Amino acid sequence: TSCSNNKTTEIVSENTTTVINKSVGIDEFEKLLSAQSVQLIDVRTPEEFEPSHIKNATNININDADFETQVSTLNKNAPVLVYCLSGGRSSAAAGKLGEMGFTEVYNMEGGIMAWDAANKALEIAGNENTTGMSKVDLDKLVQSKTMVLVDYNAKWCVPCKKMAPMLEKFVEARKEKLTLLKIDADENKELLKEKGITGVPVLELYKNGKLV
Repeated sequence: TSCSNNKTTEIVSENTTTVINKSVGIDEFEKLLSAQSVQLIDVRTPEEFEPSHIKNATNININDADFETQVSTLNKNAPVLVYCLSGGRSSAAAGKLGEMGFTEVYNMEGGIMAWDAANKALEIAGNENTTGMSKVDLDKLVQSKTMVLVDYNAKWCVPCKKMAPMLEKFVEARKEKLTLLKIDADENKELLKEKGITGVPVLELYKNGKLV
């Protein structure tokens, strides 16, 4: 038995069975997708999945109460590839699959944000607004005599939710010189892609229009 963290291969030899549970980069993940027997699982919410996802992915929300029941219908002896938005939820999903006896599980590091940032192919719903705020729009919003704290967040992001009231309280106590600007990652994908942001939460502080 070889014990390791999520970024390395975990191999357990028992009765000639090799178990692999590891995180891989987007290029290796893309290569793994070419296998005929691969099972691709998007563990985000249906609201996140519907606008854009990797081709042939099945949506099984890790936060659903019956997540384990749904994934139990998969072939435990065939490769399972999992991803989410930035890699956190899919890492947890990979751990659960390992506990359930799946023999070959791969989690995509950086999630679909890293995938999109690398210009990998996505299936886009016809009614999705893929533009959102532009970098020019952001530059205009942070042009202020006061300081602007930009909070890149997402509705599904647990740390973002926990931080929100603290940020609001912090800014309220300094409202004479500090403004809070919240930017939803799902609604402004092109902006995050242009800025190279591949995970949330992210905070930026601007002073006189310049990032400090």
